[in-house]
Amino acid sequence: MPAPIRLRELIRTIRTARTQAEEREMIQKECAAIRSSFREEDNTYRCRNVAKLLYMHMLGYPAHFGQLECLKLIASQKFTDKRIGYLGAMLLLDERQDVHLLMTNCIKNDLNHSTQYVQGLALCTLGCMGSSEMCRDLAGEVEKLLKTSNSYLRKKAALCAVHVIRKVPELMEMFLPATKNLLSEKNHGVLHTSVVLLTEMCERSPDMLAHFRKLVPQLVRILKNLIMSGYSPEHDVSGISDPFLQVRILRLLRILGKSDDDSSEAMNDILAQVATNTETSKNVGNAILYETVLTIMDIKSESGLRVLAINILGRFLLNNDKNIRYVALTSLLKTVQTDHNAVQRHRSTIVDCLKDLDVSIKRRAMELSFALVNGNNIRGMMKELLYFLDSCDPEFKADCASGVFLAAEKYAPSKRWHIDTIMRVLTTAGSYVRDDSVPNLIQLITNSVEMHAYTVQRLYKALLDDISQQPLVQVASWCIGEYGDLLVSGQCEEEEPIQVTEDEVLDVLEGLLVSNLSTPVTRGYALTAIMKLSTRFSSVNRIKKVVSIYGSSIDVELQQRAVEYNALFKKYDHMRPALLERMPIMEKTATNGPTEIVQTNGETEPSAVEPKHPPPVTQPANQANDLLDLLGGNDVVPVIQTTMPTKPASAGGELLDLLGDLSLSGIPPMTAYNKNGLKIDFTFERANPNPNIAVITIHASNSTEAEMTDFVFQAAVPKTFQLQLLSPSSNVVPALNQGTVTQVIRVLNPQKVSLSMLTYTHKGSPVQDLAEVNNFPPQSWQ
Repeated sequence: MPAPIRLRELIRTIRTARTQAEEREMIQKECAAIRSSFREEDNTYRCRNVAKLLYMHMLGYPAHFGQLECLKLIASQKFTDKRIGYLGAMLLLDERQDVHLLMTNCIKNDLNHSTQYVQGLALCTLGCMGSSEMCRDLAGEVEKLLKTSNSYLRKKAALCAVHVIRKVPELMEMFLPATKNLLSEKNHGVLHTSVVLLTEMCERSPDMLAHFRKLVPQLVRILKNLIMSGYSPEHDVSGISDPFLQVRILRLLRILGKSDDDSSEAMNDILAQVATNTETSKNVGNAILYETVLTIMDIKSESGLRVLAINILGRFLLNNDKNIRYVALTSLLKTVQTDHNAVQRHRSTIVDCLKDLDVSIKRRAMELSFALVNGNNIRGMMKELLYFLDSCDPEFKADCASGVFLAAEKYAPSKRWHIDTIMRVLTTAGSYVRDDSVPNLIQLITNSVEMHAYTVQRLYKALLDDISQQPLVQVASWCIGEYGDLLVSGQCEEEEPIQVTEDEVLDVLEGLLVSNLSTPVTRGYALTAIMKLSTRFSSVNRIKKVVSIYGSSIDVELQQRAVEYNALFKKYDHMRPALLERMPIMEKTATNGPTEIVQTNGETEPSAVEPKHPPPVTQPANQANDLLDLLGGNDVVPVIQTTMPTKPASAGGELLDLLGDLSLSGIPPMTAYNKNGLKIDFTFERANPNPNIAVITIHASNSTEAEMTDFVFQAAVPKTFQLQLLSPSSNVVPALNQGTVTQVIRVLNPQKVSLSMLTYTHKGSPVQDLAEVNNFPPQSWQ
């Protein structure tokens, strides 16, 4: 059989291939020849064939059929064969394949070989791909070589020990005696690998960490010698003596000094010396300085040293290298919480990084800028960040807008500034803000009573300029609906009022309804705003016409609202002013989702809970509930509490079975509830002098053998009516009908009481029941 081509010739041939297909054909042809040679047990050219196979493997072609040939080369006595065999084993084998276990005996023999280079090959292979089983079997040989006087073997044995510890951590103590003399070695290679080994042991074991803290003075001495030593061509890199060893020692010092006062004190001086004496004109010096900064920040260093570290990072921000600037911004972001004042000194440099062309640097600078915002610099920082928001790429706008909102909410110097800032964000990046920005701004505006006229005027002007930013349009529509009368009357004192007529305001809102830019949610805001203006403007007929048009809209949500508003105009016009009155002060109860308003009118008044001024929301409850829930979002009805709080009753009743003014003379009593021995009867009478107030007296009796304690009766009615529950005569219902508990309910302009809720304790067990009362006597509503 002819001699196979050499590796160099194969590389030259493959490089002449013009297409991928031609290259594959060459590779397949050569692989076939190599397989034939392997089958014939050709020992002469096995080393050459495996070398070619490794090159093909590096090109991405399959070479697994050469694994056993690598083992044969390892078993060879020739160094050249062993070298290629071990290289092939490291590339083609890993611990997931059982074949690698066949190497264990060969590696053990080679670790005890008389030639240091063969021992080095075995150590490299074990440290690269040794499995946990191999590491257990060969850890003793590695530990012996770690104690040898040969520096060539010691550095390789130290790295191999690192791999053994990672695979089998319980073998760590085996190497502890061998580490005693490693740091006294003069050879930099041994020192470097020894520091790596000590770092690995300290990271994996708290006991080892405590044990090696006594080595801090020795490490400090080594580092000092490196700094003070003169030029050494063997170790010099860009004028700095062995920067790789310096970086490794600094990392180990960082681990040893963390949360330890004595160790930190011992290394403070050398860290200051490294920070001040290291040359920064080359990247090598910057790497050492960066590692020094990280060490200073992690240990319990002196305050002056921490300021020095932050100043180094500040100098990094002025570097022309983008990587160094990015590293500095990332490090400052980690330290800003602990050393806020020191980082503040570099605020102007950090803000300048917002103008950088590199997107990674801009993002880090933006995050750091928001971290630097406080009550003292809020105005200046917001000015810079809003300018950044105007000019930044779309990918930054959402995060930047969110950060401005949070900072403004936390540090706003005044409500006007707060409102102006958020409106500026909505004008600039309204399409990128979070969903909760609209209800949050509405809540802020509502609570700023003195700013209502100014806010509605500003928003009206913004609406005239641009209706493409939907969150801004939604807030503006809400404000115009609430405070349109202030806009038309020109009551703004903060700036020159504008002259606006009612028709002009309605023209703008109607334009939103027909605009292609408006989303369905925005149209819902606009329609509700127009409806609310029916109680603030005199153009009621025009508003009726607009509302009636959308009663046949193809948008189901819009159609639903229009139909409800039409019904309000036609059948319940007397209720319209009360329903559409101005929203009260809001109490923010959630950060996401609808903002609720809680309004209480005294201890005996209903606690009415209304949702915010809404976009239209589909109600899951009975359709009869929709008309009365004109303002929107939540299925919540008033709940009247007596002596203890309970959960709100759900709005599930026939809320539209409305009653007119009651004439309660001659109305027979009725049984509202009779279950589990508890019976509740209602009796009716008319209050004087107001005939619109119905007085309902409940009589609760207990036919069981045990008394019912903690008795609480509660009632809920539609939102538009007022209900007053007086205190009950007792909270204990006597057993065996030996007495009754009475309680008076007063209803103003009553509708049918839709739900009754009662809770009591019977025989030691709490009972809660919900009953719907819908069988009132006909005289009470005819």
